[in-house]
Amino acid sequence: MDLLKDSDLMTELGPLLSAEAAAEAPAAGVDAADLEQAVWVRLLEHGPRDPDPTGRTGRARWLRRAVRAEARLARRRARREVPYGGPPADAGGGPEGALLHGEDHRVLRSAVARLPGRCPELMGALLSPRDLTYREIAGELGISQGSLGPVRSRCLGCLRRMLAAEVAAPGLRGKER
Repeated sequence: MDLLKDSDLMTELGPLLSAEAAAEAPAAGVDAADLEQAVWVRLLEHGPRDPDPTGRTGRARWLRRAVRAEARLARRRARREVPYGGPPADAGGGPEGALLHGEDHRVLRSAVARLPGRCPELMGALLSPRDLTYREIAGELGISQGSLGPVRSRCLGCLRRMLAAEVAAPGLRGKER
C-alpha cells in the first residue's frame, strides 16, 4: 500500500498514534503497544476512509477514530471472553491464595466504606453473608424496595470508578521514559 511506503507518513503518524494509544489503552484494558499495532494493521488493511486522507488533518482525524474504534473492540472482546475454569495463575492454593483473597476483600471493604451517601449501608447489606432479599434490605435501611435497584446501580457505578482509578493508576506518558 502506498500509504505506508511513505516514510514521511510513518514519521508523522507515529508520535500521534503513540499518544492516542497511550491515552485510550488504560480504559480499554489493553497494552498501548497492542492498541498501536492494531491501528497500524487497520491502516495496512483498509487505509484511511476520510474524504481527504492525504491532508494532515484528514490523517489525524482518521487516526483518532481508528484508535477509539480499536479500543472499543478490545473492550467488547474483554467482556465476551470467558476464562477457563481453575484458580488464577497468581492465586495458588495455600497461604499465598488466602493472603491474596483476604487482600481483595480488604480493598473492597475499604472502597465501600468511602462511598458517598447511603451507599456504604446499602453495599454492606448487599455484601452481607446473611444473603438478604431486597425486601429485607429495604426494611432494614428504611427505603422503598423499588428504589433499591437504581440506588444500587449508582453505588456500583461509583464503586467501579473508584476501584478503576486505584487499580489502573496511570504510568509515564509520552516520551518521559
